[in-house]
Amino acid sequence: MDTYSLLRQFADSWWLLVMTAFFLGVVVFTLRPGSRRVHDDIANIPLRNDEPKE
Repeated sequence: MDTYSLLRQFADSWWLLVMTAFFLGVVVFTLRPGSRRVHDDIANIPLRNDEPKE
């Protein structure tokens, strides 16, 4: 089976809808209200234990 036919069957199936719903769920989870503090904390992990230079 060639790649086009395989991808066409995949796109015609319900899996495309499932993957789209999963993607949208991840985006909504990431951008949900109140998550900014968590993301800022995670972004500062590499710098957390650094001591300021004099």
